[in-house]
Amino acid sequence: MELKYTDGQTPIDEEEKLELRIKSISTMAELDEFEQQNIEEAMEWMLARNFKPEDVVQLEFILSVHKRMFHHVWKWAGMFRNTDKNLGVPFYKIRQELQNLIEDCKFWIIQKTYSNEEISIRFKHRLVSIHLFPNGNGRHSRLMADILLKSLDTDQTFTWGNKSLRKGDERSLYLHSLKKADNGDIKPLLKFSKM
Repeated sequence: MELKYTDGQTPIDEEEKLELRIKSISTMAELDEFEQQNIEEAMEWMLARNFKPEDVVQLEFILSVHKRMFHHVWKWAGMFRNTDKNLGVPFYKIRQELQNLIEDCKFWIIQKTYSNEEISIRFKHRLVSIHLFPNGNGRHSRLMADILLKSLDTDQTFTWGNKSLRKGDERSLYLHSLKKADNGDIKPLLKFSKM
């Protein structure tokens, strides 16, 4: 399978490609289509449930959401990556960095350090920065932000530009807002999440 990546995408290693469940997939467009179908199932599951924040901010839950999003397509869905990528922490630091994020997020929630929206966006940003999985980290982190925001008992929702973030101006703006967040300015990402 030959895959062409857009700016900001994490390349899938040859070994990881072997874990593809649907062997007939041969292009990025086909892969995107199957992944999107799986993600839509996960979103329906999420919308049909009410979660408590303390349940959302748990290692097992975070992994289970990725698994739900990609298990029809990838055997490694819901499993930490075991190689280094062009983004994220070294793979051997993933578990510890995630545990640090979980503890930080619990503190933000209990102390009401930020608004519910900002807590969810900071959680999303740290998730994608750690880069837990071989692939799907951006989509996973956005869905996790949606789930966390919903669990914080708000009527607010994120729209994420209302378009696919696979390419185009929305993707460029999204990547720019992530870079700003990497440098400590969360406001552009928060603004983008509500566009």
